[in-house]
Amino acid sequence: MAKILGGIATSHIPAIGVAMDKGLEQTPYWKDFFDAYPPVREWLYAQQPDIAVIFYNDHGLEFFHDRKPTFAIGAAAQYDNADEGWGIAEIPPVTGETELSWHIINQLVEHEFDVTVCQEMKVDHGLTVPLTLMWPGHQYGHIKVIPIAINCERHPMPKPSRCFDFGKAIGDAIRSYSGNQKVVVFGTGGLSHQLDGQRAGFINKAFDLYCMEKIVDEPEALIKFSNFDLVEQAGSQGVELNMWLAMRGALQGKLIELHRSYHLPISNTGAGLQLLATTEAV
Repeated sequence: MAKILGGIATSHIPAIGVAMDKGLEQTPYWKDFFDAYPPVREWLYAQQPDIAVIFYNDHGLEFFHDRKPTFAIGAAAQYDNADEGWGIAEIPPVTGETELSWHIINQLVEHEFDVTVCQEMKVDHGLTVPLTLMWPGHQYGHIKVIPIAINCERHPMPKPSRCFDFGKAIGDAIRSYSGNQKVVVFGTGGLSHQLDGQRAGFINKAFDLYCMEKIVDEPEALIKFSNFDLVEQAGSQGVELNMWLAMRGALQGKLIELHRSYHLPISNTGAGLQLLATTEAV
């Protein structure tokens, strides 16, 4: 049976990728942000997961407003990155995982989640920035990736409770798989931020810290929110919390919070980092 080692929640701000490309990690603006990541990298190095399931939102590289699936999952052997206009250097191809992916897809459809299945799919900074944060220098070639995109750009969007249930169904599917793979689940994005409109630059630190507290042992407090609540409390892009909730839904049993960091402002965003380990972790 495949086992889930834990979950990692992290920001995926495109400026992070630019900073890494330019070697700016230890400059005054970036130092405190990047100094939070070594403990999570060390945990990954010790655990040696085989597969990373990454919940993220596509920002227009693969899915634009003319076609925006609510939930999309990759079932390809490889995922390419491309220039998406943020100034981030393109990264080498990401290795996919197809057998577990198809198992998850079949289980999701069986349990009434009608997902878009992608056998070709470009991945953008929502996925690539977390990968390079965890494995700097593009040292992610050893891990297979299952990308899962959640619509956070075009209304109507799946509500927090639906995203949590979606993650739970995926976690159940992983645990029902007959292989012995070790899996880590990522929830990427957020936290509070608004990039345009009258509230551009809006950050709600108190709400962000509340979410980071509740997601550990009381996610039920967060899935009561509507997407309108998230926009009101965390800005128009604050709905990216839904990826964190999908990650949390995939985890079960008692969790151990091994690391937490919150830093602002990075590119007008409340940048959170959290590591939650399951009892299945070594």
